[in-house]
Amino acid sequence: MRRSGYSRRAQYSVFTGYVVAAIGALIGAVLLGLSLWRPASFNGVRGAAQDVVLPAGEAGAEVRDTGTNIFETISAYYRAGSRNAELRREVDLARVRLAEATAIEQENIRLKGLLDLRESDVEPVTTARLVGSTGTSTRRFAYLAAGRDKNVVPGMPVRSPRGVLGRVVEAGNNISRVLLLTDSESVLPVRRATDEVVAFAEGRGDGTLRIRLINLGINPLKVGDVFVTSGAGGLYQPNTAVAVATEITPDGANARVIADPAGTNFVSVLPIWEPEILERQRLPIEEQLGE
Repeated sequence: MRRSGYSRRAQYSVFTGYVVAAIGALIGAVLLGLSLWRPASFNGVRGAAQDVVLPAGEAGAEVRDTGTNIFETISAYYRAGSRNAELRREVDLARVRLAEATAIEQENIRLKGLLDLRESDVEPVTTARLVGSTGTSTRRFAYLAAGRDKNVVPGMPVRSPRGVLGRVVEAGNNISRVLLLTDSESVLPVRRATDEVVAFAEGRGDGTLRIRLINLGINPLKVGDVFVTSGAGGLYQPNTAVAVATEITPDGANARVIADPAGTNFVSVLPIWEPEILERQRLPIEEQLGE
């Protein structure tokens, strides 16, 4: 009596599988033994197999390289973005540091200027701040935060670290009024810094000066000539910077003031250079100043 589900075809299939497996194992054993005995026998087979799989290997390698390049490109893009942001931060920080360095340099220049004010040949009466000036009127005055409380009196010259600004014309208890060189009533004896060409620096009321030569004739002045105080009249210390010629005229030149009140914070009030000259002339200071 046969078992349920019995099939001769299934038996043959199982038997055939066993036979094929046995043959495969036998062939494998033979090949293994042959490869151990004579390894060079399979060089041709291995070469043929490598030739068969070479295109597939190259394709796979290219795919891997492409994928790697894509990932590297994406990674480099993100790294470049972060690096650019870092560089921008460094540039911004460098700008800030540069601005700070410039400010420190300007502060050093200002402090050196104040030091020059205090270390000039003539001991200043006081050093004080300019608190205001007229800029729209034809009259040019400035106001000084020092007065009779600091021994300031009318007639005293006022200078900045760059040069002469003017002279005191009124002195209150704690504030003084300064007549600037550019005022139309201001006249200052000057000379060219490089020689003894003498002239008067007269204010034009527009922020500039007129250099009027004393000795008329051939005008020897040139654009760029620097003028300093001559010391004539006994009011101003000689050899203090006043102006630079900007335009030649028939009797002299037009000039710009070296010491710009708009860019000056602190000034030095100096004593009258030679007060005995004024006394010998037997004129009161106010009249000498054109009051």
